[in-house]
Amino acid sequence: MKALLYFSSLLAVTAIMISCSNNPSRLSEKDALASHIDSAVKPGDDFFMYANGKWFKQHPIPASEQSNGLWQMIDDTINSQVLAICKSAAALTNASKGSDKQKIGDFYFSGMDSVTLNKKGIEDIKPFIKQIDQVKDINGFVKTAADLRYLTNSALFSMYVGQDDRISSKNALMLFQGGISLYDRNYYFDTDERAIMIRSRFVDHMANMFKLLGYSEAEAKQAAQNTMKIETALAKNSRKREDTRDPLKNYNKVSFKKLTETAPNFDWNLFTSQVGLPKVDSVIIGQPEFITAMNGLLKSFPVADWKNYLKFHLFSNLSEYMDDKTFKESFAFFSKTLEGVEEPKPRWKRVVEETNSSLGELIGQVYVKEYLPEGTKEKLLEIGNAIRDVYAERIKNLDWMSPVTKDKAIDKLNGIVMKVGYPDHWKDMSSVQIDRSSYLKNVVSTKQWRFNYMIAKYGKPVDRTEWGMFPQTYNAYYNPSNNEICVPGCNILVPGYEHVLADDALLYSIIGGSTFGHEITHGFDDQGSKYDKAGNLNNWWTSSDSVKFFSKTKLIVEQFDKYNPVDNLHINGSSTQGENIADLAGISMGFEAFKKTQQFKSKQEIAGMKPDQRFFLAYGLAWMINMRPEAIANQVKSDVHSPAKFRVIGPLANMPEFYAAFGVKEGDAMWRPENLQVKIW
Repeated sequence: MKALLYFSSLLAVTAIMISCSNNPSRLSEKDALASHIDSAVKPGDDFFMYANGKWFKQHPIPASEQSNGLWQMIDDTINSQVLAICKSAAALTNASKGSDKQKIGDFYFSGMDSVTLNKKGIEDIKPFIKQIDQVKDINGFVKTAADLRYLTNSALFSMYVGQDDRISSKNALMLFQGGISLYDRNYYFDTDERAIMIRSRFVDHMANMFKLLGYSEAEAKQAAQNTMKIETALAKNSRKREDTRDPLKNYNKVSFKKLTETAPNFDWNLFTSQVGLPKVDSVIIGQPEFITAMNGLLKSFPVADWKNYLKFHLFSNLSEYMDDKTFKESFAFFSKTLEGVEEPKPRWKRVVEETNSSLGELIGQVYVKEYLPEGTKEKLLEIGNAIRDVYAERIKNLDWMSPVTKDKAIDKLNGIVMKVGYPDHWKDMSSVQIDRSSYLKNVVSTKQWRFNYMIAKYGKPVDRTEWGMFPQTYNAYYNPSNNEICVPGCNILVPGYEHVLADDALLYSIIGGSTFGHEITHGFDDQGSKYDKAGNLNNWWTSSDSVKFFSKTKLIVEQFDKYNPVDNLHINGSSTQGENIADLAGISMGFEAFKKTQQFKSKQEIAGMKPDQRFFLAYGLAWMINMRPEAIANQVKSDVHSPAKFRVIGPLANMPEFYAAFGVKEGDAMWRPENLQVKIW
């Protein structure tokens, strides 16, 4: 993926239909690229700040946000559009019961009804808490954990039904490590000052949450400490983030009988039946040692501790949908302590984002009709196919790949399905019950629907037409099991070009390079390269080609290992390498495709910038994100994406074309000798 980052913003952006036509005179009046440049910074020293520094100075991070920048601007636009959809639906007094507008309107209304929410307090969660309280033994705990699986996410372990990595046409049951509340296992063991502080505050937070559930001070403190012990034990038996990247090493298919023998303390028959899977023949286990360890931990800790553990996970996951007191306690730890956010987003924004998340399938249908420009699909396909053509040329001309592997690579490339704009068919949410009486109950209803939808896939053929994102989601993904790219329609937004058409330098950098080029590369990075055209784990490389490929990826790991974004924390080059490879290849492919445009060929200057300079500045704009130090630290510890700054300077430091555009030379901070410049594709 490009990234999974969601932000609020300061500016509204109007969706426009982008074409290849340009109006240089109008663009030069107030050019977004030119107006962002901090001329006090040398481009060869820190191109990220050179391209964006002026904008950062003029737009400080709002108190309610962990960051500010381009993604925030686009997110603000989408939020304002979804808000209009929600308000319009909520204002209807005659909407048919069960209609899309009734569900959208009532969901939004219930979230905005703060008087009712504060009056209820934690009332709506009490039936679930009572269910946990009634547990008497481990089997009762297993049954209850199954009943509440759709509300507790990855309590104990992660579980989902999805494509079998070796049989991509079949849906299978997957079990992976999980069970921890902090974003990565490292939080439980790192010895730096920030990690120690976070662990201490996490225990305090859990104690506060238990007190909200009615525990005494002493009871809450003890429950928090014991829950921390459980989570620490689960974290200890979890693989490091970088060790979960190899799909071959994290694919272990066993019979259901073998699973029950491996972890006998956990009644798997009871669990699977209770979640809606009465007949399971086999299971894919990502990390077998974790499941074995969890089995032992069930006996190591008393049932009372496991009950408190489950209560916390339930309460924590639903805390945002109750009274202000509960929400603020959760915010104080997960947003303020972990990410440095000073104050909560306004209620309307939180409710809009949740409505969009819970009912995005319904909102998406309205969004497509009212906000996506006609021809969005066609324009996105045009750019996507241009990038694919460049990729084909690059593969054919590689000097390190053998002809037999090249043929298979081209075959896989040609087989990539591009899902752009919006789906042709929408998921059926008619069974979801929504009314104005309870925000939490509405959220629970949508979570139940989503879980049941996933569970129902087991035993059925894979639906390769299904989308994993909404058209109003500013992001994109590559799915190796389907060999597909998904680029939602809102990716056509280009902030700063509300009244004019963006020029190709921006289109081929932002949409072509950092989106299509990036996602296509995921089909050929250290993970995607292990899947064949049909989406099956299958080694289609010759052994010598694999050696050459991984010798090249080693260089990008070493490069990013040296970057120090905050405190004494360095980027983990191993765990981020897939995204770093995709960033480098993506912008390289984007530039190659841009060279074929009329703007580049005619050497057209806009706002005093040559075409190649505009292209690279547009790449800086694509990752114009200013983050709080706390948020950066959290990202370094838990995310497979490098912080935004290094997604710019890292790839560009490996591009001679960038050096030429801005006169980068030896002695500049970004300069790398030719023998250390990474070039893979």
